[in-house]
Amino acid sequence: MTKLGERLKGKVSLVTGASRGIGRASCLQLAKEGAKVAITDLIDDEGRELLQEVREIQGNQEQNGRNAGYWHLDVSNEEEVKSVFEQVKKEFGNINVLVNNAGIAGPNKPTHEVKGKEWQKVMDVNVNGVYYCTKHVVPMMKEAGGGSIINLSSIYGLVSAPDLPAYHASKGAVRLMSKTDALFYAKDGIRVNSIHPGYIWTPLVAALGEESEVGVEEFRKQLDSKHPIGHVGEPDDIAYGVVYLSSDESKFVTGSELIIDGGYTAQ
Repeated sequence: MTKLGERLKGKVSLVTGASRGIGRASCLQLAKEGAKVAITDLIDDEGRELLQEVREIQGNQEQNGRNAGYWHLDVSNEEEVKSVFEQVKKEFGNINVLVNNAGIAGPNKPTHEVKGKEWQKVMDVNVNGVYYCTKHVVPMMKEAGGGSIINLSSIYGLVSAPDLPAYHASKGAVRLMSKTDALFYAKDGIRVNSIHPGYIWTPLVAALGEESEVGVEEFRKQLDSKHPIGHVGEPDDIAYGVVYLSSDESKFVTGSELIIDGGYTAQ
């Protein structure tokens, strides 16, 4: 039986949008389970702070601090994705786990009021970013004999609501991209799954609260009430799902949707 702290020993993981929220929590949990962690984001200061936390965890496991690193990465830029992935491979070896977490909310207004450039920005990050990262990790995973690609979708990749139209469209795309790639690469030992969080209290969601007419406190209460379990989730609730899909415990899981939503979509 695998010991706690060794579920991901020997695996190289790369997380996009890693500096805050779900990405940050995922990096910490991946490190706690023994993975090498490539932290990537546009928020460099917080990313480097996270790197130190990850290295402290790895130090406690008597691992070498070089088992973690930070790279500046704009996932909407394919050349940057290619370059960073090659650097990670050179530093740690082939990537075994890719967590496509980077995403933005986009404009909160009806579809007919969304400007073309606003729509495109969301697609560039939330959809093209997943495509670019998948495109450039697959050859590495094939070379390694398999791997796990984990795409962060949303409850709004399953159901919808009258807000954030570009975001909802992008997360629906991520859901089906995951299934398609699961079918393409199953023969190569590469598993592809999507995670569908309910409302998780992250900086992105907090920012929506700040923009709302009711204020952050009331906004959070309203979100709590949407979940049968009675409250919104925490980043670790999703990070534990990331660890599971990264590990060999999920070796028979591909093309699936891991819904972690406090009962939201059961209603």
